[in-house]
Amino acid sequence: RHVVIEPFFEPAVAERLLDQFPAFERGDARSENGTLGGKSCYPMIAGLGGIYRELDRNIQSPEFLAQLSQLTGIEELRYDPDYFGGGTHENRRGQELDPHVDFNRHPGYGWYRRLNLIIYLNNEWSPEWGGGLQLHRDPRSPQDEIITVEPRFNRAILFETHDHSWHGFPLIRTPDERPELSRKSIALYFYTEQPPGSHRGPDHSTIYVDRPLPSYFQPGRQLDEADCAELARHIARRDQHLQRIYGDVARVTTELNEARQALAASRVERLARIVHRGLRRLGWTARS
Repeated sequence: RHVVIEPFFEPAVAERLLDQFPAFERGDARSENGTLGGKSCYPMIAGLGGIYRELDRNIQSPEFLAQLSQLTGIEELRYDPDYFGGGTHENRRGQELDPHVDFNRHPGYGWYRRLNLIIYLNNEWSPEWGGGLQLHRDPRSPQDEIITVEPRFNRAILFETHDHSWHGFPLIRTPDERPELSRKSIALYFYTEQPPGSHRGPDHSTIYVDRPLPSYFQPGRQLDEADCAELARHIARRDQHLQRIYGDVARVTTELNEARQALAASRVERLARIVHRGLRRLGWTARS
């Protein structure tokens, strides 16, 4: 479920948010794969001061949370003071975001993620430049259905997050002669302490699905230089995705091994205490 709200802010407020949007260099410019790239995020927006401090104060207010609950039917919503994964997002030419479903538990508080609210701050944007938010029915299916929301100025999209709320955006192709253009947005996430009634699956981090090759790659097509570049780009993204998965597996394996070692050590310690108590009752050891 989703709703598009336009305009979201009063025009003067939206203009101030754009004017005070943090410079690209102030944010974290690491991609989802951990490499430096063309995406910059600034999570703790209250620290920006000015209109962003006002925004932070307003979105955590009981009045705003009550309005979200009234609109969505989700009660007892919580604002995230850490802005984990959220805050200001700026994406430059060449950036894209593969279809994904978001992590479903807050890593710090254990809350259940329920809503994404994304507000766009792009005074100038053309659909030909890509970058529109795409809501997918099932990106793994050849019959996938997509709804696209263009990232126009002061337009917001609010959507429910669950294990089928696939979303992402295609490659940004702003004109070469306009390097100042970028895709700017503010991402706000809301949670509940209790799981939704439909919650059945395990906890998970963000789950990505690699985009398929463009449909024009068909038998008999003669590849030109642009086609080869597109193939190389897809292969590189898939390699990065695999590296991230391998890293996650290695990290979890290390944590499991440490847990096993700790458990084994605790069992040995408990066994030693039991034996010591038995020997002490028999008078074979001195009392401490």
